Amino acid sequence: MMALAAEELRGLGASVSLVGSGSQQLPDGQTLPIPPIILAELGDEPEKPTVCFYGHLDVQPAAQANGWLTDPYTLTEVDGKLYGRGATDNKGPVLAWMNAVGTFRALEEDLPVNIKFILEGMEEAGSVALKELVAREKDGFFSSVDCIVISDNLWVSQRRPALIYGTRGNSYFMVEVRCRDQDFHSGTFGGILHEPMADLVALLGSLTDSSGRILIPGIYDHVAPVTEEERDMYSAIELDLEEYRNSSQVKTFLFDTKEEILMHLWRYPSLSIHGIEGAFDEPGTKTVIPGRVTGKFSIRLVPHMNLSVVEKQVKQHLQYIFAQRNSSNQMAVSMVLGLHPWIANIKDPQYLAAERAIKTVFGTEPDMIRDGSTIPIAKTFQDIIQKSVVMLPLGAVDDGEHSQNEKINRRNYIEGSKLVAAFFLEMVQLQEVAGTSP
Repeated sequence: MMALAAEELRGLGASVSLVGSGSQQLPDGQTLPIPPIILAELGDEPEKPTVCFYGHLDVQPAAQANGWLTDPYTLTEVDGKLYGRGATDNKGPVLAWMNAVGTFRALEEDLPVNIKFILEGMEEAGSVALKELVAREKDGFFSSVDCIVISDNLWVSQRRPALIYGTRGNSYFMVEVRCRDQDFHSGTFGGILHEPMADLVALLGSLTDSSGRILIPGIYDHVAPVTEEERDMYSAIELDLEEYRNSSQVKTFLFDTKEEILMHLWRYPSLSIHGIEGAFDEPGTKTVIPGRVTGKFSIRLVPHMNLSVVEKQVKQHLQYIFAQRNSSNQMAVSMVLGLHPWIANIKDPQYLAAERAIKTVFGTEPDMIRDGSTIPIAKTFQDIIQKSVVMLPLGAVDDGEHSQNEKINRRNYIEGSKLVAAFFLEMVQLQEVAGTSP
């Protein structure tokens, strides 16, 4: 896939490098080469703005037997929707950017900006080796870049486009409760020992209340208060709650208003319990007491929350709850993943250019939104290159990224290609205005 994309970019006239990234050892001991990262450039004219687009070509696993209505690896159009794995995450948007460049070439018009592409093949596996490459190329490939654009998100609506100016971070925890390495027979040992599963359920149950509020002391201390300007932005966002509930197949959300739901998705932390390792989870019955179990949960972080502080708060809370149980078992807590939140300045000229481009192509103002998930590369670009990062999503809220029957609407794909071209033109307009200002 990387070789195919490189060939497409060369066909557009780009100079392309495929940068080797070493190898990765899998849990089974197998070693595989990491797909090369593509660095491509079109144009090197100092008087033009330079836009860098980041995208990825790897996808989540998919099989038709798992509930797909069509072959996930054969793009299939049904009722104006283009179905296939990667259609919206992220091959469709990558192609839209290539289409925009190709349009200027087809019309024999000068490309209004210098454009750079950085495309990887390991995003779904944590962007292995990408951070190191960005750091190495800070004063090389990225030295002339004015802004980085990412189109790896979705709108919050099926119809109205959006601009994203923030994402949550993520701290992932494991909590292990151990009595011994072997399991027990519940008829032989039930009732005479502290069962690890009972301890673990109590620990996990202490993390949130029934309204979803995190019960870890101090966890909200560094969450910024909501401003009136923010409230106005949330009120202006287009979200049909009934449509959102129906498409999500959720009977009732924890909150009743659009503003509350969006704030708890984007600008407040949340805690989710993901699973228990070591427990019996197969069909049927088995009268076993697990000797050792591991609970897995994560906290989505928002700006101003500190990873090391959150780690300390979580450990202290679980140690306190465990001590209250007077259990003879052993407990260990570890944070296995820590990713920072990201937020942009929506007054940056690049956001103004994107906003104008959306109005030109779609005839409406965009929703200014955040994303509740984590996109680590945005923070990496912002911290290392220290240039503005813009998130310009092309897909609709119901595209089903990572799910069965992933799609991108034909309209989104075509209008998205136009949007990228319009963004190039708006970047030039803003530069000309800035150049004539006193």
